[in-house]
Amino acid sequence: MIFHPLEPGTSVEGNPIEAFRTDIKSKKYIYLIGGTHGDEVEGVYVLKELFEWLKVDHSLEELPIVVIPILNVDGYRAGTRVNSHAVDLNRNYPSANWSDQIRKPKYNPGPEALSEPENKFLIKLFNKFKPGFVLSFHSWKPLLNFNGDAEEIADYLAGHNSYETVPDIGYPTPGSLGTFVPETYGSGVLTFECPTLDENLSLKKIWEDNENGLKGLMKSELLKAKIK
Repeated sequence: MIFHPLEPGTSVEGNPIEAFRTDIKSKKYIYLIGGTHGDEVEGVYVLKELFEWLKVDHSLEELPIVVIPILNVDGYRAGTRVNSHAVDLNRNYPSANWSDQIRKPKYNPGPEALSEPENKFLIKLFNKFKPGFVLSFHSWKPLLNFNGDAEEIADYLAGHNSYETVPDIGYPTPGSLGTFVPETYGSGVLTFECPTLDENLSLKKIWEDNENGLKGLMKSELLKAKIK
């Protein structure tokens, strides 16, 4: 596939937030997002490998795709979950259940919903290129958290990587992308939680464990159905 850079966003610290799009025009787009939490390098790496493959395999059918390799660029540089305002971007979306309550510092939702420039940039993209499906890469434990119309895709990927599939992660996540997107755009979100590194698990191994499933998904009718 051929990708072209979009006008970048700007982080709290003024760093560019890169985004790329294929040339296919569509009413709906597939979003691939990494680095919402800056310390989750595993998810960033898996998306990087997937993106590189998408760019070089010219036998693939062209799809309307938007890729944001690292949303929280300041946090990624600093190795922190939160951005440079100490806000958790995945608690800052203007969903109906957004709350200013700070359960823990790492879940700081910000002073108001959509206060952060990183999320403002993402929603600007959503409003210009409507999401038909969002695949957001994170790192925690091997888990596929589906929201909205995403369960079939979670099951498909689980058939390759044996990750657990769940409709929620067991505790409230007000202001999360998984809540906001189905509510606002009527589209599914799959939060793809990679396992974290340890002495027996490398970034390369995490990618290899997910390579077949993710490549198969990009070729599948399941994904194409989300953009019709």
